[in-house]
Amino acid sequence: MLQEEAVRRLANSEVPWPGVYVMRIRRFRSFVLLTTLLLFVSPATTRAEHDGKLQILLLGDSTTEASIPKRHIPQGPHFEDMIRLLLAAEKDLPPANVINLGLSGEYIERLMSSGRYDRSVAKLPGIDYVFIRYGLNDKNKREDFATNFPKDFRELLARLRKDFPDAVLIPTTVIPYSVSGSQESINALVRKVAEDEKLPLFDLYPRYLSELEKGPNMLNYRRFPLDKIPEKHRDWVKPFTFGNPPMVEVLDNRLDAHFGDLPGWYGDRHPNSAGYHVIADETAKFLMKMIRERRN
Repeated sequence: MLQEEAVRRLANSEVPWPGVYVMRIRRFRSFVLLTTLLLFVSPATTRAEHDGKLQILLLGDSTTEASIPKRHIPQGPHFEDMIRLLLAAEKDLPPANVINLGLSGEYIERLMSSGRYDRSVAKLPGIDYVFIRYGLNDKNKREDFATNFPKDFRELLARLRKDFPDAVLIPTTVIPYSVSGSQESINALVRKVAEDEKLPLFDLYPRYLSELEKGPNMLNYRRFPLDKIPEKHRDWVKPFTFGNPPMVEVLDNRLDAHFGDLPGWYGDRHPNSAGYHVIADETAKFLMKMIRERRN
């Protein structure tokens, strides 16, 4: 306060200070007042660090989180990085920030009831697009799935609308995962929710399925219990072993020659790096079209 008073008196003094000093003092006083004002502006009205950059949020389960490829290739680029990079390659589009909040084992009801939505999602600033890809865990863990999954989905949409009224909400079909075809019943419910809620549907399933026609195991990593590996091989596969209980884990087909005949070797259908490149490519293409259409 004393400094401000001194500046005020000096700036308004009748002493014939050289004009340049008077101008500097008055500019300094304006800067101080502006800075003080900005400190008291509500955070809800200031989004300077997000302005000019699209904020894209990914919500989903382990097939969104991509934790295993991130463990093997920590330097990336990761799933969310590839979406951002593919968008950046289109010079007519604004820069984007892609936030991946997928979590292994999660389903919609757990996202909400665990408090994770409130902790991690609700207060994110300036979200423009939200991709919602749930269903695989919901199918296995949510009682009365056919009734509760659409109900849970709509409740999540209502909360997202409340927290991000300007965001485009995008229900997304799940990838081909189970040979039983259970994902078809999941995707039918996702499509119905999108239709009823008048939201754009991102139908990821057909592209991923078509890529699998090039090789049924090209897009999934191998994750297999060490104790099911023949004992004579367990020493040399230790460099490929992770976790407790120990699992032999590789992102590609390098060990197929040795263990491809073991029952269940190809059982884990989570995407490997190639699978996430497919998902990222299709996501980016969907976004490119939507961003351009919304501009016109």
